[in-house]
Amino acid sequence: MVKHWRVDREEKYEIVEKWFLKDLEMIDGKEADTDNPYFDMHFHKVYNMEAYSCASKYTFARTLNKLNATYLKKDFKIVNFDDTYLNDDSIWSSSNRDFLVVMRVCFYASNLLCLSLCRLS
Repeated sequence: MVKHWRVDREEKYEIVEKWFLKDLEMIDGKEADTDNPYFDMHFHKVYNMEAYSCASKYTFARTLNKLNATYLKKDFKIVNFDDTYLNDDSIWSSSNRDFLVVMRVCFYASNLLCLSLCRLS
């Protein structure tokens, strides 16, 4: 866990606490259908966390899931997250997810608009 604060124009970071991935039992996104940065990490006790944004919360969960699949291969629970954004094989996956989501939504909306304006003969 990292503590972040600003001093004038300088940003400071301090490592407050560390855990092992093997000790992580579950990540609870709290509410899958709302856009919030809050989640719980379940170790020997539950830690309430706040990410910088909802997108960074999902990126963090995806990263932990990949690390677990690569190195530990243990039963790892991720609950109360929207699976569409959690899986890398979804159409929304990219290293820059926020921009890609907006771009694809605009693309599909423009296609629907063009189709709705076309005359059917």
